[in-house]
Amino acid sequence: MTSQQRIRWIARAVLLTVLFFNMTCAIEFIVRPSAYTASFEVDGVAGATLVRGMGILFLMWNATYPIAIWDPWRHRSIFAVIIAQQAIGLLGEAWMLLALPVGHAALVQTGLRFVVFDSGGLVAFLMVWAMMLRAAHHTPVRHYDPNDTTCGPHY
Repeated sequence: MTSQQRIRWIARAVLLTVLFFNMTCAIEFIVRPSAYTASFEVDGVAGATLVRGMGILFLMWNATYPIAIWDPWRHRSIFAVIIAQQAIGLLGEAWMLLALPVGHAALVQTGLRFVVFDSGGLVAFLMVWAMMLRAAHHTPVRHYDPNDTTCGPHY
């Protein structure tokens, strides 16, 4: 197994892990929104609708993951978008957490859970990205040769 193939599988594992947890959260928010309304200090139909909407946003946010998981090396630009999404989410969550006034313990706990998880995801993504960049730097570039009869991508 080449270095590039090994990194491809590591990237897939990291992406799949984050996707699994994101999808679990999304499905829970959509199917059982009332179980999470107190965590966001909302209630009733409006609160359940808000939580369900967050679940739908999670689904939208993760639409790019399957393509990157399929071939993270080939779809590095999509992987970069996923990293940017993760960073934006983390920064937004941290900002909201820091902006909370005193007296919102449930929101603080919820915010901390999101910040901790998204921090771990971002660190893992950046580590894989660094591995990909390093491997790309050390992999000789194959130039197109019209006389080359071998099959496979030319990169």
